[in-house]
Amino acid sequence: IPAEVRMISGCKDEQTSADVSNVASFQLPDPAGRAGGACTAALLKVLYATEGQEDLSFQDVLMQMREILASGSYSQIPQLSASRPLNVQLPFHIVPPSCTGTKRAVLIGINYVGHNPGELSGCHNDVHNMKEYLVNVCGFHESNMTVLMDDGNHPPPTRNNILAAYQQITIEAQPGDAVFCHYSGHGGKLVDDDGDEEDGYDETLVPLDYESAGQIRDDDLFQCLVGKFERGVTVTCIMDCCHSGTVLDLPYVFKADGESDEMRPAQGFDYSALAGFAAAAAAAYAATTDDPTDDILAQILGQCGCTVL
Repeated sequence: IPAEVRMISGCKDEQTSADVSNVASFQLPDPAGRAGGACTAALLKVLYATEGQEDLSFQDVLMQMREILASGSYSQIPQLSASRPLNVQLPFHIVPPSCTGTKRAVLIGINYVGHNPGELSGCHNDVHNMKEYLVNVCGFHESNMTVLMDDGNHPPPTRNNILAAYQQITIEAQPGDAVFCHYSGHGGKLVDDDGDEEDGYDETLVPLDYESAGQIRDDDLFQCLVGKFERGVTVTCIMDCCHSGTVLDLPYVFKADGESDEMRPAQGFDYSALAGFAAAAAAAYAATTDDPTDDILAQILGQCGCTVL
């Protein structure tokens, strides 16, 4: 995977996420509304409470989120997954110190207005609260943000619009840029259609028009978002939805369950999905050496369980 991609998810694959009826209980500054997603609210509470604390680690953020959720009787266990092994004791950041480029964001909030059952009440508020943090604390500019919401004031978060927004940000992002993607809405599970899921299910995002256009599978997100960013781009994703633990299909994971203090290979990860990236990297490397390309390809692809034909 060329870019450095990290995702904080609100729960494990087998868990459902939770709404908060009163975000004020999370003590956010000027919250956009009473309702919101528990993951988003907990994360923002941690970040505001520790603003300026330079030694706050990734592990600290996840564990403090878990403590906040547990204190509110929420059973969700936040997870941090990544495109490469990450030392979770390193300082947490949305914009890395090495960022020399543009700060870009895609923010998606779906309340499923008018859907019965299924209507939510806090996803628009999540987007407003997250946007406020990105602008006021992280220095993002609204001109570099794409916002999709079913509020009548923004482009609707349909399947096509979500995928188009993700595609556009991968095209625009350049090495040195920091990208932030936030999704608040329903998440789901569908029977795996290509045999790459150990549990037999694909995790999904549920767009506004899911009934006619279908859900967005983790395979789709891996291909159109995770794998499309250039090397040198740092991407942080917050997925506040049910069954979100591996919705980006990233190969390394840290679970804030109190039993782990390091990131480990994701159980059941299908490394053959990395074959295309490995082939491209091997070809680029071979162009700079005298070694036969096929030998290098064989070495790299072998790590993905593939062979050169």
